[in-house]
Amino acid sequence: MAGKKVVIATNNAHKLEEISRILAPVTGWEFVSLKSCGTYPEPVEDADDFEGNARIKAIAARDNTGLPALADDSGLEVDALDGAPGVFSSRFAGEGASDADNNAKLLELLADTPFDERTARFVCTLVFVDLDGSEIVARGTCEGKIGYEERGENGFGYDPLFVSDVCDGLTTAEVPPERKDAISHRGEALRQFIREFEHINES
Repeated sequence: MAGKKVVIATNNAHKLEEISRILAPVTGWEFVSLKSCGTYPEPVEDADDFEGNARIKAIAARDNTGLPALADDSGLEVDALDGAPGVFSSRFAGEGASDADNNAKLLELLADTPFDERTARFVCTLVFVDLDGSEIVARGTCEGKIGYEERGENGFGYDPLFVSDVCDGLTTAEVPPERKDAISHRGEALRQFIREFEHINES
């Protein structure tokens, strides 16, 4: 599997850099951006879980570029809201909602919820699909609670509200980027991906 060219199915430059930096030395793959492979209609992400949506994106990228593809899907699950916003994390307050809109809706829904019941987690699922249909799937989580107000400038999305269990009461927007990478849901998913990759290559 070493030496192959793999497209990362994202237009997010941060995700592209992080995934390539962590996986390339281990897999020996050459990662290329979706942008460098031309454009195609965005697939409809209509699965009911993160893995399903990641698989939809990976298969669309593979089928439209002719390359093996790796995609991720991620979001926030809040226990008091029965797992919402989940796969609707980026559009929790409606299509085209901003981070501020989504955070405001989350705070409104949790207004009467005590802190110890505001448990939540960030979730990231990675799906790699090869040309022969084989897959590698990995999942990572970051556990914490939802705070009462936005704090911090280092993050995006729900980071200013998410108080990680391992960050001494700080939100993930208040910790340095290198600390966030070490405890993030995507970082954990990437580490699991490496374990799965190494297991396959040892078999």
